[in-house]
Amino acid sequence: MISKLLKSLGKHIDSFLMTCLLLTMLVGLFVLYSASGQSFERLYAQCINIIVALGFMWGAANIGPTKLERIALPLYVIGVLLLIAVALFGSISHGARRWLNLGVMQIQPSEIMRIAMPMMLAFYFSKRESKPVLADFAIGGLLLVVPVMLIMKQPDLGTALLVAASGFYILFLAGLSWKWLVGGIVLFAASTPILWPLLHDYQRRRIEILLDPTQDPLGAGYHTIQAIIALGSGGIAGKGWLNGTQAQLDFLPERTTDFIFAVFGEEFGLLGILLLLLLFSLMIMRGLVIASQAQSTFSRLLAGSITLTFFTYVFVNMGMVSGILPVVGVPLPLVSYGGTSMVTILLSFGILMSIQTHKNLVAN
Repeated sequence: MISKLLKSLGKHIDSFLMTCLLLTMLVGLFVLYSASGQSFERLYAQCINIIVALGFMWGAANIGPTKLERIALPLYVIGVLLLIAVALFGSISHGARRWLNLGVMQIQPSEIMRIAMPMMLAFYFSKRESKPVLADFAIGGLLLVVPVMLIMKQPDLGTALLVAASGFYILFLAGLSWKWLVGGIVLFAASTPILWPLLHDYQRRRIEILLDPTQDPLGAGYHTIQAIIALGSGGIAGKGWLNGTQAQLDFLPERTTDFIFAVFGEEFGLLGILLLLLLFSLMIMRGLVIASQAQSTFSRLLAGSITLTFFTYVFVNMGMVSGILPVVGVPLPLVSYGGTSMVTILLSFGILMSIQTHKNLVAN
């Protein structure tokens, strides 16, 4: 009886992906315990976050791709309307207007767009299977730009980057010509003098610090300098769990969230980093396999975007911590403390599992 129940519950769970996810989250719990100063309270809270997020993942895995395709448009419209509501009535915290107070709870609509954006564009291009023309990509670009600009206005550069990446990957996978991609990059580079004054002061400062963090070692460059010190001091094998001086002596800021990778690198060294990269790589490769085997344009585009956006998530955080990218407030997926990002990531993997397992059911 119990075995039948477990089999029924796991019918739409991809065992390979699930194994990689659980191992990565287990690593995250070990690092979080150390980074939080051995706080059982923070560890317990993260366990609750994981349980809730796994519930969302299971729910998404049991919704077929055809149903996901039907809700793509209304979810996108709701997400954009909520972003407009945030701009008009949102709560201000730490100089940013990102949250919408609904009375009984507060929500961050920009997180909804991490899922709604690729679903919407995958839905849009799935209706143009013959061969999308330039006008189709222009409309797709407009659908992408509107929510990204609303999120940047909050301001929330990290989330805006991830939403933009998720939409861009759909455009690329749908067949956007390389010449337009190269042209866009050249145009963006040429417009830098125009865009620079439009950035917030703190955003310009982050780019300046990227070029030379030592120009403000006790201010804006402090995060980057301390993270680089932590990563470098880890060496090949690391200093050992709970023995990282940068974290344990409170030199490293944001060590349970955005900069937890520095804690991991200091305590587990290069060997630990390679193991973590292996887990991330296995998940990314599995996602690309699922995308390549998808049986509809919507599923293929959505699975590809989810997988490549996850890669972007990992790359941006590790690049930010190691000093090759500006600090944009992107946590390390499945490792950093936080409920919202955990739910969003596992929900995305639930959609990947849905695409894979429902494909198998159709084939059979």
